[in-house]
Amino acid sequence: MHLLDQRILGIAILLLLGILVTVKGIATGSILDKPRGNLMVQLVNIFNLFFLLVVNPLVAILLITRRLATIDHTHVTIAEPWIVMVLEIIGLLMYATGYFLMAGALVMLGRNYQLGGSAPRSEDKVVVDGPYRLVRHPMYTAALGISFGLVCLIQSWALFCVFCVYLVLIFLLIPVEEDGLQQAYGDSYVSYQQRTRKLIPLVY
Repeated sequence: MHLLDQRILGIAILLLLGILVTVKGIATGSILDKPRGNLMVQLVNIFNLFFLLVVNPLVAILLITRRLATIDHTHVTIAEPWIVMVLEIIGLLMYATGYFLMAGALVMLGRNYQLGGSAPRSEDKVVVDGPYRLVRHPMYTAALGISFGLVCLIQSWALFCVFCVYLVLIFLLIPVEEDGLQQAYGDSYVSYQQRTRKLIPLVY
């Protein structure tokens, strides 16, 4: 027994993705941005685009057509229905929260938005309001929430591996990004670092 019918879940995934793309286009003035920077920065941004614009829609389409189980051979079969329900509730909350957190971060950034790891432009400002008041990298928090939420919803080892790769790449990217921000904004960014957490409020 599942919390949501597969087709409804697939439609919900496409709907959330559509809302996010629309918000990004309106808030930042662009939908797709060309990855740039050093090789690692480009790799993280390409992986991010691949996850959001390929993996999520693909999973949604397979759910809607009810073909996910036949294609994903890494799906974990859980015998206890209550465990499946708990995982799906956690997954749905994390997945939806991740999308809305990312949308909120994009709205707050507006025209200051750049792909992760990019050097700040002369006209950019440090954004410390909205979700940035709680954590320094809410978009990465959101991406990890979406990724892990999908793992819980689908219960797939393949998607868990995607989450682990995402986690490693983000942890490699954050120091690069923060070094660039310190160089661009100096003491004001250092002060912001000291009063906020990286990814999880009050924890990390």
